[in-house]
Amino acid sequence: MKVLSIQSAVAYGHVGNSAAVFPLQRIGVEVLPVYTVNFSNHTGYGQWRGPLISPDDVRDVITGIEERGVLPQIDVVLSGYQGGEGIADVVLDAVARVKAANPDAVYACDPVMGNAVSGCFVAPAIPVLLRDRVVPAADIITPNQFELGFLTGTKPADLDSTLEAVDAARVMGPRTVLVTSVERPDRPEGTIEMLAVTDDGAWIAQTPRIPMKANGSGDVTAALFTAHLTRTGDAADALARTTSSVFDLLERTHDSGARELALVESQESYASPRMQFAVTRVR
Repeated sequence: MKVLSIQSAVAYGHVGNSAAVFPLQRIGVEVLPVYTVNFSNHTGYGQWRGPLISPDDVRDVITGIEERGVLPQIDVVLSGYQGGEGIADVVLDAVARVKAANPDAVYACDPVMGNAVSGCFVAPAIPVLLRDRVVPAADIITPNQFELGFLTGTKPADLDSTLEAVDAARVMGPRTVLVTSVERPDRPEGTIEMLAVTDDGAWIAQTPRIPMKANGSGDVTAALFTAHLTRTGDAADALARTTSSVFDLLERTHDSGARELALVESQESYASPRMQFAVTRVR
């Protein structure tokens, strides 16, 4: 499998491609990383250095890949945080080029815009751009519950309303939706869930909630779920594997006391997840 991953990069820490590439490689996926920024660290620190990469330069890198004759071999285009409005056009153009070369290729979009605690943390135009242009072009999306609500103009809270919001998102274009950070009032205290929905059904996985903010964990989640699903076509299995791997990553990070993900130290959790969490069919 080959994945064209168009995301940010940081020298210190693990977000964007700096979070997604290694776990994918560790499960045997060939990754072609294309960077949209090249920062010293993620912006959550409040200070960072390094350039935003212009849309034209990002497009040039993709064109160079195309000139090597690689696009017919690409199985997945993956995108995440979009720092500027111009990157969306580049991503959508790349998706069109890849799908023209390989009609079986899929586009997986992590529509990063914010969370229930912080609200939106991207430029005001980005959520609208994601909703109106990017998500409709995607085959797979991986929003958190907050982002799902914005995309669909709903307020998902319990399982039924979250499923209804997912159905509304699927009408927009993507057939597969993975909802992360699902919090519903009837779940056991101290837990958190992920919900996967495809044409074949809907499944939910529940884990203990680890009390930490983990920048980059969503990038790892989107990458692993997309790879597992693309390989097998089995959303329940992809959800189980992703949930198990990401929980172990977060637990190891929390136990270390570090602010950045223990990405390398957790490598066996990607290659051989313990599969410690049951997946329940909810539809």
